[in-house]
Amino acid sequence: MNQQLRNIRLIGVPMDLGQNLRGVDVGPSALRYAGLADRLRQLGHQVSDHGNIPTALRASLTDGNDFTEPIRDTCSLLYEEVRKTLAQGGFPLVMGGDHSIAIGSIGGATHDAPKGILWIDAHADFNTPESSPSGNVHGMPMAVLCGIGSDRLTSVGRSGPKLRSEDIAMIALRDLDVAERRILQESRLGLYTMRDIDERGIAEVVKSALRQLEHCDHLHVSFDVDSVDPYFAPGVGTPVEGGLRPREAHLLMELIAEDGRLASAEVVEINPIIDRGNQTAELAASLLASLLGKTIL
Repeated sequence: MNQQLRNIRLIGVPMDLGQNLRGVDVGPSALRYAGLADRLRQLGHQVSDHGNIPTALRASLTDGNDFTEPIRDTCSLLYEEVRKTLAQGGFPLVMGGDHSIAIGSIGGATHDAPKGILWIDAHADFNTPESSPSGNVHGMPMAVLCGIGSDRLTSVGRSGPKLRSEDIAMIALRDLDVAERRILQESRLGLYTMRDIDERGIAEVVKSALRQLEHCDHLHVSFDVDSVDPYFAPGVGTPVEGGLRPREAHLLMELIAEDGRLASAEVVEINPIIDRGNQTAELAASLLASLLGKTIL
């Protein structure tokens, strides 16, 4: 077992404004029901649940499909909560909600110092309002964090880019839009697709990503559960076949834990409404336990 014990602060963000499919707002509750806090306490961590960040209800909004302002409001609050938790020596573990919450969580995590970002996701989420086929903000947070997109979102917490491309490693990619593919091919991001994992194996891919980020003193994991194959994780907002198998996902998390630089994390896109018996949240909770030190021996 990894002996790096932490003071973990659970932060729920029940926001579903970044996409059309309803249900991810129940994700934090599903993780709590799956016993996430107790799993982490059993590893020796101190765990406190700080409830949920206030989030506007979709039904209460009257601006049609433009939810940029309420997304900005929630992400601004999350930014400060994550920043404060780190400043107090805690480990923020954010429970989403759709992936647009990363605008706040990663922004807050990088407020005082840069961090390496391990973006574990079937999607790059590097769209802009102009390039996005759907217009959904949960497909844009990585672009926003790199300073590209709506000024209302790129200015959350502080002005300008929150990330440098060389500080980002994306793992388990398998569903990219045309405009995203062009941008990513021209970028300096570390890109590790499911083909890379198939050819090289998950261990070598993760070790390569960690080496790419060796210039970073600390790491943040942004874990979208749709990185896992929907056969094993059916309750996600945007499922894509051909993803990680559970054992691959556990090894990925274990290797990050062994690296020793992990400082903050988030899990997003759990949708209990379309799940089977909370299967997806149970798997996510077990994977987060691996990320925070649980091992077989």
